[in-house]
Amino acid sequence: MSNLPLLDALSMASFAARGFLRLDAVVPDAINAQFLAEAGPPPQAVAGRKLLRTYGEMLAASGIPEVSAGVPLGQAYPQGSALSRLLALPVVAGAIRSLVGDDPVFDHHFLHVTFPSAYHEAAGGENVSQHTHQDSTIDPRTAFDLQIMYYPHAVTREMGGTRFVPGTHLRRVSEVAIGRYQNIRGQQHMVCEAGTLLFLHSGLWHGGGVNLSDRTRTMFKIRMNPSAPQGRKFDVSTLAPQAAQRPIFLVKTAQPQTVEQILMTPEPWFEQDTGRLEFVNRVRLWRYLTGDDRYDADYWLTRLETLATA
Repeated sequence: MSNLPLLDALSMASFAARGFLRLDAVVPDAINAQFLAEAGPPPQAVAGRKLLRTYGEMLAASGIPEVSAGVPLGQAYPQGSALSRLLALPVVAGAIRSLVGDDPVFDHHFLHVTFPSAYHEAAGGENVSQHTHQDSTIDPRTAFDLQIMYYPHAVTREMGGTRFVPGTHLRRVSEVAIGRYQNIRGQQHMVCEAGTLLFLHSGLWHGGGVNLSDRTRTMFKIRMNPSAPQGRKFDVSTLAPQAAQRPIFLVKTAQPQTVEQILMTPEPWFEQDTGRLEFVNRVRLWRYLTGDDRYDADYWLTRLETLATA
């Protein structure tokens, strides 16, 4: 385990600030092909058949196993299966260890297939995008679950890849209360090569796009829980000692890329006032990830803590 390529401090700070890590085309073609074969071919569109029934029959025929919640992640998939091979890739295992530790627990998985318009027309339904949502409903922990979204084939913009809103993971909401919001400033859409992985903080707002292509789009999601506190699991040798607090607001010189610069970079959707709550929450998360309860960036928590003891 010690030889795994762990995330460095700047990559970890980016995850803390933005709530995602994207690894493009890291899964070899052989594993992608094996996974698609194990998942099985997409069903045919049948006139008059409800799409939910078609989906259910597809899942029943799939070679992907049922796995009970709570088993160790390392025991979730048969040895030699595509998913077991994927999780054993050093770049994947290193990212998992950095984010949730050595012994994560399997929570659930699901085969997401987004159908093109022909399937909806045959079923008499409407082809629409999935509502924006947050998977971790009313989850007050600083600790977080990790979700891996796996794209075993190339995804074009027309195929409606997963959309997600960076930086929303620390803005806690009821799961579907944000469903009315379909387009938010700064959102990203997954357009990617085969074998791309998207690691998400369990609180990140996301949703599936509408598929306007002529083929199905497949994505597989695995959610896992940490089994122990997540602090200092990344490559802490890359964590530079924090210097004195830097100047803010009136800044005359360019700032280098540091943990502080990453944590204090706003997203396009941030408001001028309440967006500052995200800075506070980012600092709190970074304290948890580093085990440093005295850490601060741009004095955000220090000014609150000083006031609390005054």
